[in-house]
Amino acid sequence: MKNSTEVKEDNLSKIVPQRFLLPLILIISLFFMWGMVNNLNDILISQFKKAFRLSDFHSGLVQSAFYLGYFFLALPASIIIRKYNYKTGIITGLLLFAAGAFLFYPAAQNASYGFFLLALFVIAGGLAFLETTANPFVTVLGSPQTATLRLNLAQAFNPVGCITGVLVGQHFIFSGVEHSPEVLAQMSPEAIELYYKMEIRAVETPYLCIGIVVLIFTFLFAMARFPRITEEKEDNDGKSSLINGLKKLAKAKQLKKAIVAQFFYLGAQVGIWSFLIRYIKQNIEGATDISAANYLTWSLMALALGRFAGTYLLKYIKPDKLLTVYAIIIIALVLVAVLSPTMAGVWALVASSFFMSIMYPTIFSFGVSGLGKETKLASSVLVMAIAGGAVLTTLMGRLSDRIGITNAYLVPAFCFVVVALFGISMNKNGKSQTTIKKTV
Repeated sequence: MKNSTEVKEDNLSKIVPQRFLLPLILIISLFFMWGMVNNLNDILISQFKKAFRLSDFHSGLVQSAFYLGYFFLALPASIIIRKYNYKTGIITGLLLFAAGAFLFYPAAQNASYGFFLLALFVIAGGLAFLETTANPFVTVLGSPQTATLRLNLAQAFNPVGCITGVLVGQHFIFSGVEHSPEVLAQMSPEAIELYYKMEIRAVETPYLCIGIVVLIFTFLFAMARFPRITEEKEDNDGKSSLINGLKKLAKAKQLKKAIVAQFFYLGAQVGIWSFLIRYIKQNIEGATDISAANYLTWSLMALALGRFAGTYLLKYIKPDKLLTVYAIIIIALVLVAVLSPTMAGVWALVASSFFMSIMYPTIFSFGVSGLGKETKLASSVLVMAIAGGAVLTTLMGRLSDRIGITNAYLVPAFCFVVVALFGISMNKNGKSQTTIKKTV
C-alpha cells in the first residue's frame, strides 16, 4: 500500500515527469516576471496621464504600444524558435526585456512620452519571445491529456508577479501628490515644471532594477540545461517551412476560433484593469491614485486565487464548460459596474478577475492542441492575438473621453460574450482536452 508521499509524487508525475521538473520551475519564473511588468502598465497609465496631462485616449496608448510589441514580434519569435530551440527564444526575449527596461532611464531624462512608448514596445517584444516560447513549452512538458492543467498551474504564478507589479508602482512610482487645478494655478511656472519632472522621473529606479533582475535571469537560463523536445527535432529537419506551416494552420478551425477568442479576452482583461483606477476616481468621492490602486491589487489577488481554484476545478470539469460559465458570470459582473457606478460596481470589477483566471491558458491550450510540430508557429499566432489589448483598450479610452469611463465598460462586456460563444463552440464540437485530435 502506497503512503501519502508516494501518492503525491505519483499525482505530480502525471502533471510533469521528474526529468522536466527543473525546466518547469525556471519557466514559472518567466510567468512571474511578465506578470509584474504587464500590470505595471496599469500604474503607468495613471502616472503618465497626470505627469504628461493626457486624455484617457492618449494615456491608453501605453497599452497600445505595449501590445503592438507583442503583435509585431510574435512571428519573428516563432521563426527563431523554429530555427533553433526554446532556450534560444527565452534568452532572446530576456535580452529584449532588459533593454526595454533600461530605455526608461533616457526616456525619463528627456521627459519624452514617445520615448516611453518605444521602451514599452521593446519590453513587449521581449515578452512576445517569452510567451511564444513558455506557453507551448509548458504544454509539451508531459502528457497532452494534462496540458491544460499544467499550463493553468504555471499561469497560477503569473498573478503573483502581477500583484508585485502593482505594489511596486503603488509604493515606488505613485508619489501621493495630486494637485488640483486650483492649487496648480497658484504655483509658479518653475514649481509646476519641477512637479511634473519629478512625477516623470519616478519610473526610473523601478525599471532600472527590473532590467538588472532580468539580466540575472538571462544568465541563469543560459547556464541551465533544457531537455530536447521531440517536436524540436522535427522542426529543425528543414522539411517544414514557415509558409507551409501557415498553410496548415489556416486549415485548423479550432486555432482560428481560439485566435478570435484570445483577441477579445485580452482586450477585455487589459481594458478592465487599465481603467480601474480611472473608474474608481471618477465614481468614488475622495479616491486617489494610491487608494484606488489597492483595488487593482485585490483584483489580482482574486485572479491568483482563481488560478489555483481553477486548476483544481479543471480536474473535474471540462475546460470548455468552465470557460463558458466563467464568461457568463463576468458579463453579469461588468454590467453591474456599468449600471451601478458605486462601490458595488467597483467590487463587481474586482470579482470579475477571479473568473478571468483560467481563460488565457485554457483558450491557448485549445488553440495549440493536436498541432504537433506546428505548435510553436501556432503559439506565435495566438500571442499576436494579444493585440486585442492594444485595439480594445484604445477604443475604451476613446469612448471614455466621449461618454464616460463607466459606459466604456460595455466594451469588455461584449468581449466576454465572444469568449462565452467560443466555449460553447468547443463543447458542441466535442473538443474537450481529453478528446482533441490532430487537425493538421
